[in-house]
Amino acid sequence: MENEAQLAKGNSQVDYLTGLEDSVFQFVHATPGQRFLNFVVDNIVMRLVMSYATGYFIGILIVSISPGFLNGVQTRENLWGFFFLSYLIGCLNYTIYYTLCEKLFRGHTLGKLMTGTRAIRTDGSELSFKNSLLRSVCRLVPFEIFSAFGGHPWHDTWTNTMVIKSR
Repeated sequence: MENEAQLAKGNSQVDYLTGLEDSVFQFVHATPGQRFLNFVVDNIVMRLVMSYATGYFIGILIVSISPGFLNGVQTRENLWGFFFLSYLIGCLNYTIYYTLCEKLFRGHTLGKLMTGTRAIRTDGSELSFKNSLLRSVCRLVPFEIFSAFGGHPWHDTWTNTMVIKSR
């Protein structure tokens, strides 16, 4: 009777021969709606806060190192260089935001905190710095965002990670 009560909890199993309890980790994957909301919130934070801050500091750095570069942008001489620099800054922000948030906050970003989800490894353990960094770099692959329509985004499958409901 006691063993059946423990089984009803859903988070453990009892071996009927030995009577010992064996923990079983059962994770519920985040829904596509939760993952989409994670993406929207994280991108708003990243683009409005991080891009503004890094753009400001990099602008000050460029003016002090090469004031002619910004003059060239205004006259459209360095326009492609400016777009390339902006793209690199965006990639850097993306990588820094996701890597640091997912590692320092144990699989959470601001979007994941709002939706009650978190990223973990497929074996149930916490993300390592390497996992967080690789997930971030995989997100930079062109058209990677559309891989979510297949059920599991590439940044999950390539790094053996998953996003689960945490509450």
